[in-house]
Amino acid sequence: MSGESPLGGRRQPLWRQLLPFALAFALVGFVLSRLDLRKFVAELARVDYPAFLAFTAVFVVALVSADTFGTVVVYRRTLGRVGFVDFWLLRGASYLPSLLNHHVGQAFIVYFLSRVHRVALPRVAGATLLVYASWTGCLLLLGSLALWVRGDPVGWLAVVLGVGVLYLVVIAVRPAALARWRVLAPLFEAGVGGHLVALLARMPHVLVLFLGTWLPFFFFGVRIPFKAAAQGIPILMVIVTLPLTPQGFGTRDVAAGQLFGAFADPAAIAAATASWGVALTLVDACLGLFLMRRAMSRLSEATAAPR
Repeated sequence: MSGESPLGGRRQPLWRQLLPFALAFALVGFVLSRLDLRKFVAELARVDYPAFLAFTAVFVVALVSADTFGTVVVYRRTLGRVGFVDFWLLRGASYLPSLLNHHVGQAFIVYFLSRVHRVALPRVAGATLLVYASWTGCLLLLGSLALWVRGDPVGWLAVVLGVGVLYLVVIAVRPAALARWRVLAPLFEAGVGGHLVALLARMPHVLVLFLGTWLPFFFFGVRIPFKAAAQGIPILMVIVTLPLTPQGFGTRDVAAGQLFGAFADPAAIAAATASWGVALTLVDACLGLFLMRRAMSRLSEATAAPR
């Protein structure tokens, strides 16, 4: 068997591939071990699951659409013409590999765009770094909002915003040692203005993700006030996207229990996070399976076509 991965890198050893799943099982087991399991089952049974799944499906469609809008704005400015509908279908297909973790799905998108649009892989990777920069910038703004809502000292607010300002200064200065790297070229070409455009285009995506992380708790009677949500939801959003466990299983449950334990019984919070993780996985898998065949067909055609 070849030691190469589909994206051209070395295939990870089996233990590395299984480690995220083992960590997810361990974290879920840790959460369940601290619960009254009868209360947990009772909380699971009280939910209107048809309505919950319908909400999940609407959320996923809205998320793909908002993500596509923010990403296409970046790719059109750095790679050339990328159609909204075409990328929407690609982004939906990428939800299948994203079941492992978010960054596997992003790697699939980078490889697909490089092959189909015949753009050098470092160029596409650099454009994707600009997408990540816009996402990070929105999280810094959300973090600043959380600090402001909590009434934390102005110094902490300055530190959070200062990280973003320092990054933009580096982009504006264009240090020669960094500017010569091909993968960083799209960042410096975009400049400060291009980063601000990408940031504005990314805000609808972050807003949809914020609401989709907050509102599912209400199905389980967990009423998290806006002030607490503004403080804790951005943290939960970041933790779930870390490449630690598939779909954030375990990490979501542990973090939510710590962040929102003051607003409901731990069993209700665990029921909400576990059910949301399962519902997202089901909807993402269905969407990804439905669209992946089309994506792979397009990729095969592009690979077979003469250059």
